[in-house]
Amino acid sequence: MLRREARLRREYLYRKAREEAQRTAQERKDKVRRALEENRLIPTELRREALALQGSLEFDDAGGEGVTNHMDDEYRWAGVEDPKVMITTSRDPSSRLKMFAKELKLVFPGAQRMNRGRHEVGALVRACKANGVTDLLVVHEHRGTPVGLIVSHLPFGPTAYFTLCNVVMRHDIPDLGTASEAKPHLIMHGFSSRLGKRVSLRAWGEGRGPGVPGQAFAALPLFCSRSLTSSAPSRLSGSWQSGIWAFLQKRQTS
Repeated sequence: MLRREARLRREYLYRKAREEAQRTAQERKDKVRRALEENRLIPTELRREALALQGSLEFDDAGGEGVTNHMDDEYRWAGVEDPKVMITTSRDPSSRLKMFAKELKLVFPGAQRMNRGRHEVGALVRACKANGVTDLLVVHEHRGTPVGLIVSHLPFGPTAYFTLCNVVMRHDIPDLGTASEAKPHLIMHGFSSRLGKRVSLRAWGEGRGPGVPGQAFAALPLFCSRSLTSSAPSRLSGSWQSGIWAFLQKRQTS
């Protein structure tokens, strides 16, 4: 087992180094192409290899726009197999953080909640890997208020940290009723930057997997569930909501 993990880690680092070199070469070619298209001077640092870069531009096409990097291979089963999500808290959680973890379990269909106890993060990750867990979620608090969420895709990432602000739980709303445990539809609106595309859910039908938090949701056909989860970013933050939609019929009176 240790040898296998070491081999997989070496392969991961090797692919990452190769992609970094390829990305740097692609950036140099893009600079030369833009200079030729806009009839500008080629940057000084690229003039010696400008002819070679121009020759390699002939082999570039638009067929690889949907290809990102090898980290998306971690999401190759997205839409084929349902994710196995594990939710836990920081050490010595308060009653309010336990309540938040319980409600977070309802947001991610099929998720399991585990009491942290005094286990270290390394032990949790090893246990999750051994049991086929695909995503590990860890929530943190400050004086009883949830302030952080770590989403880590196993076994090698990616990992994202989200700061939580103005958290309103179901327990804070009176007479709300029971929560729906149906698989939700996801609405990711406004994630247009490179980081936003990495974080948000991308199109299932384009051969690309979801983003970091989106992979924790199971794939769902259109209009087969009334549960809805939406996320929209602003300039410095983003909003996250979960609820149920319904069709409203207008009554006609004569």
